[in-house]
Formats: sequence, structure tokens, C-alpha cells
Amino acid sequence: MSKKSSADAAQTAAPPASFEEAMAELAQLVAQMEAGQLPLEASVAAYQRGSELVKYCAQQLDKVESQVKVREGDMLKPFADNQEELA
Repeated sequence: MSKKSSADAAQTAAPPASFEEAMAELAQLVAQMEAGQLPLEASVAAYQRGSELVKYCAQQLDKVESQVKVREGDMLKPFADNQEELA
């Protein structure tokens, strides 16, 4: 039984292919946990995986923010200001 659990944990620990995939998996984990149908060990594993996914998403958002700063000359402009300029 522990071998199967280890294999399942290794399989689910694979990094997501994209931000969107990570968010979808995170939403699925949250739904499963909120349903309250997971056994204790599965709940702990889901929590750990969710933490990994949150960290991955935060890193991806930081990368995108850095790219925006570079494109805007190291000055991140609020999106609302850009919309007002276009109006």
C-alpha cells in the first residue's frame, strides 16, 4: 500500500505544464477538500500539493510582472491608468 501511495505522490508532484494547468488542478483540489470526502492522508497530500501549486503560480506571476516592468521601463503602471488614457 505504501508503494502505491509513493507512486501516486510522485506522479502528482510533477510540475504543472502551465499557469492555467496549475490553477485548474488547484481548483480541483479545493473542491475535493471542501466536499469533505477525502480520507485524512489524502487530505494532507492534497494540502501539500495545493501549497506547491500556489507557490508555482506565485512564481509565474512574479515572472510576468518582471516582464511587464521591463517593457514599461522598470516602472509598473496600474492597468486602470492605461484605460483612462485610451478613453
